[in-house]
Amino acid sequence: MASWAYRSATELLAAMNRGELTSLELLDLLLARIERWNGELNAVVTLAAEEARELAAQADAARARGESWGPLHGLPMTVKECIEVAGQPTTSGAPELSGHVPTQDADTVRRLKDAGAIIFGGTNLPLYAGDFQSYNDVYGTTNNPWNTERGPGGSSGGSAASLAAGFTPLELGSDIGGSIRNPAHFCGVYGHKPSHGIVSGRGHVPGPPGQRSRADLAVLGPLARTPNDLALAMDVLVGPVQEDATAWRLELPAPRHRRLEDFRVGLLLDLPGRPVSSAVRDGIRAAADAISAAGTTVDEDALPEIDFEKSHELYTRLLFGVMGTGFPPAVIKDMEAAAANLAPDDNSSEALMIRGSVGPHRAWLSDNERRERLRKCWAEYFETCDLLLCPISPTTAFPHDHGPVPTRMLQVDDELIPYMSQVFWAGIATVTYLPATVVPVGQAEDGLPVGMQLIGPYLEDRTPIEFARLAEPVIGGFAAPPGYEG
Repeated sequence: MASWAYRSATELLAAMNRGELTSLELLDLLLARIERWNGELNAVVTLAAEEARELAAQADAARARGESWGPLHGLPMTVKECIEVAGQPTTSGAPELSGHVPTQDADTVRRLKDAGAIIFGGTNLPLYAGDFQSYNDVYGTTNNPWNTERGPGGSSGGSAASLAAGFTPLELGSDIGGSIRNPAHFCGVYGHKPSHGIVSGRGHVPGPPGQRSRADLAVLGPLARTPNDLALAMDVLVGPVQEDATAWRLELPAPRHRRLEDFRVGLLLDLPGRPVSSAVRDGIRAAADAISAAGTTVDEDALPEIDFEKSHELYTRLLFGVMGTGFPPAVIKDMEAAAANLAPDDNSSEALMIRGSVGPHRAWLSDNERRERLRKCWAEYFETCDLLLCPISPTTAFPHDHGPVPTRMLQVDDELIPYMSQVFWAGIATVTYLPATVVPVGQAEDGLPVGMQLIGPYLEDRTPIEFARLAEPVIGGFAAPPGYEG
């Protein structure tokens, strides 16, 4: 049975349909692995084992009768703990929500269940999904299975660690600042940030439980061990919210190409003032060279005609406009006072965060117009290029650091950079609603995984996912961390 632990979701479903494996056998295998290794990782933090076993038995009986529950029939899987699952705790790592057990599913969870999936547990994250590490006062700290002295990333850190350790074949995470893509890179798995607006965010905490409005920038999306599984999950997750489904249909276009040699891609390894470690640069360079040797046109001069620093300033203001809605009134009052004292030409990170958090609606409208102009630039870029390849983080997985955020620093080779500056690479795609897939491209000299970000055209999510599938045999794909293969 151990050999099934690292099979893809697609392979496991096919095996169950052939009668080689049952849903209950697979669930028990995953639970046994969690029992054996989760103590050192703390990736899975909630379990509904008995309820899942009952559902798995029902799925097996239905399959024996020739009935189908859908494309995920009987597949056990976990989801990020901040995504509401009826009857299972959803705290988002916040002690004040420790008693929150939702009575209904998030829209995404409902779509997974309607497709036949069995949600048997929740995975760890930082407080309110707001950090590049995954620790909180409710569940504690999650470790990276490649090196337990380092974090798995955030905020979907438990999601990526669970996939890497063979605890689940598929995961559902969320992303506003790289929270799917950063952990995928740190743990050596695949992650996809969908185009904004095509996957419902209802039932995600934050916002507060019960919120119905759609958050700007934020998305929910899949993490997996293969590109095929990302595609499988996206087929299930994509769709309008209930009230729009009366008239709206979402039909994502097919991938632009079906052969590597038909793609033309840009390559961006670093930028002035935005250093990237040699480990990450070398890993992406090697992957780009391998893809080029396989026939893809890789052009380092093919970049969108945008000012990336101005784009990042815009992203920061919009990001903290979203995050500021959850700040306590006393914090907002202090930030309003600080905003009044800012110099007009102060574009420091702190100033951008303050302005974004307390800016008036007219300021948001002006920023949104700037975003629409950026989106036009990206659309023009994608008329001649299919994807942009770039980092998602300047480093590989870094050591745990739970000190005050303003004092944290990130080591990039011989240089120290501010901790929060790592969000730069995530914001490139997020600010303009673009889809982005992170793919593993091997390990650095210290054994830690390296990922590469594939940014694609708006609503053409299938293009970066298909490119990832075609590139998988060329650049290596997922590898299990040492010690978890048994």
